[in-house]
Amino acid sequence: MKKEEKIRLGISIGDLNGIGSEVVLKTFEDSRMLDFCTPVIFASVKIMSFLKKQYEINSNLHGIDKCSQILDGKINVLNVWKEAVDINFGTENEKVGSYAIKSLKAATAALKNDEIDVLVTAPINKHSIQSEEFKFPGHTDYLDQELEGNSLMFMVTDELKVGLLTDHVAVKDIADAITPELIEEKVNTIYNSLKQDFGVSKPKIAVLGINPHSGDNGVIGKEDEEILKPTIKKINDSGKLVYGPYAADSFFGSNNYKSFDAIVASYHDQGLIPFKTLSFGKGVNYTAGLNKVRTSPDHGTAFEIAGKNQADYSSFEEAVFSALKIFRNRKEYADLTKNPLKKQPRKPQNKYKSE
Repeated sequence: MKKEEKIRLGISIGDLNGIGSEVVLKTFEDSRMLDFCTPVIFASVKIMSFLKKQYEINSNLHGIDKCSQILDGKINVLNVWKEAVDINFGTENEKVGSYAIKSLKAATAALKNDEIDVLVTAPINKHSIQSEEFKFPGHTDYLDQELEGNSLMFMVTDELKVGLLTDHVAVKDIADAITPELIEEKVNTIYNSLKQDFGVSKPKIAVLGINPHSGDNGVIGKEDEEILKPTIKKINDSGKLVYGPYAADSFFGSNNYKSFDAIVASYHDQGLIPFKTLSFGKGVNYTAGLNKVRTSPDHGTAFEIAGKNQADYSSFEEAVFSALKIFRNRKEYADLTKNPLKKQPRKPQNKYKSE
């Protein structure tokens, strides 16, 4: 029997002045990780060797210059650049930010060309990455442009999944950004993701209100009454188990979230504050709705501890395992839905002639 091919897991290295390289190297210091996948780090073998010494990590790196040289059983480092990079841990630097984007662009190109199967992104600094060539607030928006589908920030653990109607939108612009069309699109993306990516056959979804107390019947803003409620009813009438809007302030503290497969928050902090409070270190940022799988840890560059060998790599490790699991779930779902059992022609019945 042919041995099953390992999933090729691409890694964009993120901001080299942050903790990204540390959590990547610590994750794959355990050689058993190579039983689950073949990692490909998009960076420079020279810089990764320097960082390996910095963190006193005992593992071998396999430097390559193109994806055709990827080897199973190795920590592959694809040389996106060859020159030295001046690293100053804990500092924001546009030059270092440009290398984070070089890594991301190379990894995304490999993902689009099926040279890698999934992508896990190490944290970037949203300010230092900005340039004439890159004007995106983060990974999600860039991948939405480069890949097929409509992206959605989906924060996930086994017990809790939170999706966002709006992500990197200023608070003053949130209410105007939430339209019936946006709500339907995001809820449908979450519904489909739960089915194909997480194996939930009949998803049950809760939607949080936009205003305090979901507007108190229009007393504190009319958006919940005029936009959220009728749209949720429309979605529910179509056969999907979608309910709300629920008042966000008591929803998580009352454990109400445990009754649902996913929660839809209206804006970034409404969803991410309770998610990170309940799941920090175990959470994964998953970009749902695209034709390729991308995950990342639920933390940022953590400049305050960068270079000190203090970073906890558990969230990055969870991001790796989540990417592999989602990739397999998608493959299984595609196989099940692509090849429905064909109706077999009825066999002719035996007819007995009377003697």
